[in-house]
Order: sequence, then C-alpha cells, then structure tokens
Amino acid sequence: MKKQLKYVVIGAGGTGGAIGGFLAKAGKDVTLIARGDHLERMQDNGLGFETPDGNFSVPVKACTMEDYGETPDVIFVCVKGYSLDEAEDFIARVAGPATIVIPILNIYGTGKKMQEKLPNITVTDGCIYIAAQIKEPGVILMSGKIFRVVFGMRKNTPQEICEKADPVLKQVEQDLSEAGILPIYSQNIERDALQKFSFVSPMAAEGACYDVVAGEAQKPGKMRDIFISLVQEIKLLSDAMGVGLPEDIVDINLKIMDDLAPTATASMHRDIKAGKPSEVDGLVYEVVRMGKKYGVELPVYGKIAGELKARNL
Repeated sequence: MKKQLKYVVIGAGGTGGAIGGFLAKAGKDVTLIARGDHLERMQDNGLGFETPDGNFSVPVKACTMEDYGETPDVIFVCVKGYSLDEAEDFIARVAGPATIVIPILNIYGTGKKMQEKLPNITVTDGCIYIAAQIKEPGVILMSGKIFRVVFGMRKNTPQEICEKADPVLKQVEQDLSEAGILPIYSQNIERDALQKFSFVSPMAAEGACYDVVAGEAQKPGKMRDIFISLVQEIKLLSDAMGVGLPEDIVDINLKIMDDLAPTATASMHRDIKAGKPSEVDGLVYEVVRMGKKYGVELPVYGKIAGELKARNL
C-alpha cells in the first residue's frame, strides 16, 4: 500500500487555493498556508468554490507559516514572485531531507533560482493553467474549466536526485489526477514552463499596458495583433535560448485566449489596478532583460515595458 503524501500549499489564492482545495476534496493530506480574513474564513467554514460546473465547499486544514510545525513530503509554492523570500525562509524551516518543492509561479525560471537558495532541498519547476481568483475571503472563483498542473525536474539536475524524486513525483501525478486536476509530469519542464510563460506574460503585459480584458484580444483588431506580436517575440527568445517552443505556439495561445471568459484578466493586471504589488518585473521587464542577454530584438515588449515604467510600475 502506497504511503499517503503530506502536502503543504503556500498561498491559498486562485492557484494554491484550487490545488489545495481539490486535493482536500479527494481526501489527500494537505495544509494550506494563508493569512488574514481568507485564513479565518477557511478555518471557520472551509474553502468555497464557484465553478462552471457548480458551487461547493471543502473542509480544509489551514494555518499561518508560524503555526505550521510538521514536515511535509511535497510543498507547492503558489505565491507571487515578490513573496518568494518569505516562502523560502518557511521552506528552509519545515522541509526535511526528502521534501520536494514544486513552485507554481507565473515567472519563468523560478525553480532554478529557488534551488540556488535552497541547495539542500530538491526543487523542481512547474506551472499551471487555470482561470481562478479569490472572489471574497474563503471563496475561490474559477471562471474556466481548464485546470492543468505541469511539473518536472530540470535537465541539469543530477541523476541520483532525479531517481530519488521520481517515485514521489509519480505519486503527485496520481494524487492530482484523483483530485480532478490534469497533471503533466514533464520530461522537458524548461520548454513546458516557457510555453506557459509565452501565454501569461503577453496577456499580462497587454492587459496592464492598455487596461483591456481578454475579450479585446478575442476579436480581430489591434489588441489581438499586439498579443500575437508578443507571443512571436517570446518564440524568438526561446529559439535563441535553445528551448524551442512549438512552431505553432501563436495558434496554441490564441486557442487558450479564445477559450477564456471575455472578462478574464491576468493577476498582474488586477494587482496593478488595485494598487497592489505586482509581478511586472518578472513578467515584463525580465523579458526585455533576457532579450538583451540573448541578443534578440523585442520591440513590442520594449515599448510596453517603457510605458509601464513611465507609470512607475
């Protein structure tokens, strides 16, 4: 009989809340790390979900970082890029020698950077496809049916670490599937994570710069053309990096865009509109820096980055 994995999900927003809530609904041992009113509502009433297939509520274990005192087998990191330092301090405190960390962030290359800061812990890379956000404390709104989690070991990871992590990651794959989440245990996570980035970064950049929702890019016109240009620039960058995104990546990303609710926006766009800290550095400015590093001209990204910086974002 297989061992039940002990999961911790750092961050209980649209991404972490959905992963943790669905795992809990499937009877998995999972603890959500949260704070404030959202945490209190989950502790009192469970975590509510509003989805295209109906609404439901799930009893969940939830606490603050300070109150968590166990040693997890798997840690999903589902915070924004600007909160990584705090998450890494928490991981360093609670992780054991066999703990595996799966970062699920919008920013490309997060796992590699975390591994450098946590050298004695196995850190994979990952990404997620989902349209979800906190509607109100204790409630996650899922505005689409897509729910796919991609994770895997980077190519330069030592073979002995990969072999040790493989049985756990295969069980994670099974647990996610049993929870109603589509899991992809990737054998080329650099490519697959960059492919996700090639959608979320253009959507966030365009949305924040022009203050538009997905519906504007779903119809022919200026916004759709800009989105296409941004995806094409990420493709050029991927070729220079030797990652090799699919040749039809524009068509792939347009299909994802067209399947979104017309009112959908990227979380970076929502954060900027709300006056909150945002991931603009990792989602927009970092692309421009990578273009300079690899000698790739990125005129549309450059223009948008310039406009956003002019607004002191």
